[in-house]
Amino acid sequence: MLRPDAENVSVKRGRWGEEVAVEYLRRGGFEIMERNVKPVKRDRRLEIDIVARERKTDTVVFVEVKQHAELSKYSRRLQSINKNKKKNLRIACNAWRRKRRYIGAYRFDVIEIFGTPEGGRPVIDHIERVNLFCTRERFVKWC
Repeated sequence: MLRPDAENVSVKRGRWGEEVAVEYLRRGGFEIMERNVKPVKRDRRLEIDIVARERKTDTVVFVEVKQHAELSKYSRRLQSINKNKKKNLRIACNAWRRKRRYIGAYRFDVIEIFGTPEGGRPVIDHIERVNLFCTRERFVKWC
């Protein structure tokens, strides 16, 4: 468990990372539809950081934002998204689609922000089309 002051720093950096991601998406031609969406009220783990619409393809994009203090040579893309996190994100995205009766095109992206509010300009890694929605889940190891 984090100390209260450490938790506040973590929450502050997470919010900052989401603000950076929102600005990045807007500049890239996305319309922000919703933020910090909890489509299943009874389970707080099921949250979508950003729901956006890519204007040029009219695709709904579910975005998970990960903020890291620094970029190191040992950092691996998507290392902070484990099997349980992917499962929770998949459930949340499907619940969002059901609630809104959305049947159009959609995908899942991850935006990793390397840096801190106190530091200089952040490094942004936008990973598009993360394989989260497997059709034959039991046969695909990474889902």
